[in-house]
Amino acid sequence: MGAEAFVPTDFEPPTSLTTDRFVLEPLGPQHNEADLAAWTSSIEHIHATPGYPDDSWPPVGGMSLEANLADLRRHADDFAAGRGFTFTVLDPADRTDVIGCVYLYPPERGGDVVVQSWVRADRADLDEPLADAVAAWLATDWPWQQPDRCGR
Repeated sequence: MGAEAFVPTDFEPPTSLTTDRFVLEPLGPQHNEADLAAWTSSIEHIHATPGYPDDSWPPVGGMSLEANLADLRRHADDFAAGRGFTFTVLDPADRTDVIGCVYLYPPERGGDVVVQSWVRADRADLDEPLADAVAAWLATDWPWQQPDRCGR
């Protein structure tokens, strides 16, 4: 990795993680309506989740479907360019049901990746299992050695 690189240029990022309780796949425009419904139903729960200390996201007032779509396109562009990796968390029984999100982005300081995740309030029992599964995945399939798990 170069001084500015987030991942090595020859690194092929994993595109899925599957467990019996959830499935991760790259977040994209195809998830727009389900993603918006997921996070807007759980704003208070997300704000109480480790990694979201300043309440800047998600916005308390929500956002339009169009604004959410622009956000999802930005995340998909980041993934394609290797600038950051955002995964939607889906129910394995219904892969259209968005139950959360995982973000892997460069740190502003310290460590080599910032790891954030959230799940819908009605799936709060998955908060810790998701964070633990992602930590194990990072250790085996990703190039980083010092993840900042945002207090997890």
